[in-house]
Amino acid sequence: MTTNQSHESLQSPPSHQSQSILLAGAGGVLGRHITRALTEAGHKVTGLGRGRRNDLQADLMNRDALLRAVEGHHFDTVIHAATALSKPPMRHRDMHATNALRTDGTAHLIEAARATGARRFLAESMVFGYGYGDHGDHVITEADPFGPRGRSPELEGHIAAMRVKERLTFGATDMAGIALRFGLFYGPGGTDGLLPMLRKRQLPVPADHGRVLPWIELTDAARAVVAAVERERPGQAYNIADRTPMGFGAHVRCVAEEFGLPRPMTVPLWLMRPMSYAHTVMSTTLRVSTARAERELGWSPAHPTVHDGLAAMRAAEGLT
Repeated sequence: MTTNQSHESLQSPPSHQSQSILLAGAGGVLGRHITRALTEAGHKVTGLGRGRRNDLQADLMNRDALLRAVEGHHFDTVIHAATALSKPPMRHRDMHATNALRTDGTAHLIEAARATGARRFLAESMVFGYGYGDHGDHVITEADPFGPRGRSPELEGHIAAMRVKERLTFGATDMAGIALRFGLFYGPGGTDGLLPMLRKRQLPVPADHGRVLPWIELTDAARAVVAAVERERPGQAYNIADRTPMGFGAHVRCVAEEFGLPRPMTVPLWLMRPMSYAHTVMSTTLRVSTARAERELGWSPAHPTVHDGLAAMRAAEGLT
């Protein structure tokens, strides 16, 4: 899939200009960070979601209700950061509702964005769209194929959903489409859920044996969204991750160490197979380059390593 389509007629407002932004998924962990970062940057954010705390209440899967919710509103930018996940997915079926949000939900939200006169559509994407499995030492850039066919029906379901979400984003030629391909999230509101399990030693992890994954601290992820809103180049995708990939087991052990919790038990990777999706993630080796985001968006991670991000989180929570 190509992401360098021409949108020359769609001019972005200057970076200092306040924008009216509709954020789907504002009530989620990432959404709350995005809302705060955009607001602090001087933009007006309207939250969209099913919960009562949202400014506009609607389910992305209900097209008619969504169009009714946005009727009469105008937005400069619409952001799709909605997820159906309330906790880390363990089995493949845990991803099915989020996959639907990436396909049907995206199509509905683009229609709603068009109805509000939006000229920019920004999609939360994921580095796993490059494919699950062992990518070896190759450092993946945005020029690498995105959305290759999955090696099993379940993996194809996950990858196809990410492929379709980006295809719809870039196919909306009357809007400037941008996709941010995030690494795995951690940080305030995300890592907190691991702490009780680590405290009770209820979170065994495998040895990584050289496997690494891209990670991104949540406030850094939100800063990337602000950068994309203010400085995007239409039709582009950007990898967003920190500078130091880390294995899943090493990440969890780092959390335990940083927060003074018992070291998690190390188990063979095959023992994780009943948790089919988690096993797939833990089996993956993936490195990405963020050079394009740094060059074109002027973004770089404030927390270049997981150690840095966790130390900042611990300090902010007064746990030093």
